[in-house]
Amino acid sequence: MPANRPPASGRHATALLILVIAAVTTLDAVDIGPELHQSAFLGIAPLYAALRCSYRQTLLVAAVYLVCLTYVDTYTVPDWALASRIVGIFGAVLVASFSVVLCRTRLQREALHARTSLVADTVQRTMLRELPLSAGPVEAYGFYVSAQEGARVGGDIYEAIDTPHGLRLMIGDVQGKGMPAIGAGMEVLASFREAAYYEDSLESVAARMEQTLARYNTRSVEQGADERFVTALLMEVRGAVGAAQGRVLSCGHIPYYLVRDGKVYERREGEGGLPLGLGMLSGEPRRSVRVHPEPKDWVVLCTDGVTEARGKDGEFYPLAERLAGWTDLEPAELAGTLRADLERFTGGELLDDATALVVRRTPAAAQLSMARAAAA
Repeated sequence: MPANRPPASGRHATALLILVIAAVTTLDAVDIGPELHQSAFLGIAPLYAALRCSYRQTLLVAAVYLVCLTYVDTYTVPDWALASRIVGIFGAVLVASFSVVLCRTRLQREALHARTSLVADTVQRTMLRELPLSAGPVEAYGFYVSAQEGARVGGDIYEAIDTPHGLRLMIGDVQGKGMPAIGAGMEVLASFREAAYYEDSLESVAARMEQTLARYNTRSVEQGADERFVTALLMEVRGAVGAAQGRVLSCGHIPYYLVRDGKVYERREGEGGLPLGLGMLSGEPRRSVRVHPEPKDWVVLCTDGVTEARGKDGEFYPLAERLAGWTDLEPAELAGTLRADLERFTGGELLDDATALVVRRTPAAAQLSMARAAAA
C-alpha cells in the first residue's frame, strides 16, 4: 500500500461520519420546532475523526460538520436571536478547529513513536542476532520471547560462532528479566563473541566472560544498581567432520537435551558449576566435559523461562516429554511447534524471558560426515 494512501478503515470511517452528519442535518431541516436539535450532538463526529482518521480525512469531516452546523444554526432555528446564532456558529468553529489540531498532534506523536520504535528495534536486532543462526556446518532454529512487553530482547542471550578453535555455541540467562537485565546480558554476550574467537579453551572463554561481568557489577554498585549473575552453557565442537570432538561447560545453567536416533536424552555434563558472577565463591576452577557428537545428533538448548513455565494447573512445562513426540520434525517446524505449544500451555502468560534453540548440522554437513565415516 502506498505510504500516502489512507487505510481502508479510515476511509470507511470518514464516509460514515459524513453520512451521519448529513442525515442528522437533513432531519433537523425538516423537523423545525424544538429549540434543541439533534445536530447539537454532532460535535463528536470530527473529534472521533481526529482520533481515527488521517489529517485530510479529519479536515474533510470537520469542514462538512462546520458547513452543516452553520446551516442549521442559520436557517432551521427561527426562534433564535442573532447572538444565539453567532454563539452556535462560533462553537462549531471551535470544535472543528480543535479536531484538526488534535489530529495533527496525534499524527506527529505517532510519527515520533514510529521513528523511536524503528531505532530501538534496530539497536535490539544488532545486540542479539535474529534466529535462525548459521555458523560453519551448524544451523540453529528457535525462538526468543521477552517477558517485557514491546521489547525484542531481555535477559536471555545466545550466540553461535565459527572460530579458529572450532564451532562455539552459548546460551545464557541473566538474573532477573526484561529491561533491567539487558545491560548485564549484552556485556556478557559481547565478551563471549570476542573471547570465543581468541581463547583456546572453553574455560578461558568463561573466565573472560566472568571478568567482564565482574566489571559490570562493580559499575552497577557504584551507580546504586544491583549486581547480577548469569547462568550460561558453553559448547564447542572441534575436528574434521566425521571425527569431531566436543566439549561442554556449564556455568550453573539448566540441562540441555540431546536427540539421537529418535530418542531424547537429558544431558547434565558439567552440572554443578556456579553461575558467572559467583565464581569467586568457590575455589574450584571451571572445567569443561568432553562429549562425542554424532553426525545426525540434534541438541535442544533453552533457558528456564521454558522449563519453568507454568500451566493453569501450576504444573511445569514438560519439555522432554514434548520433544519425544516431535523428533520427526524439521528444526524450523520443531521450533515453531514448541513455541506455539508453550504459549497454549501457559495461556500466553510467560512470566520470564524464554529462549529455545534447536541446533544440528546442516543436511549437507551431515551427509559429508556420514560419507567420510563410511569411507574410513
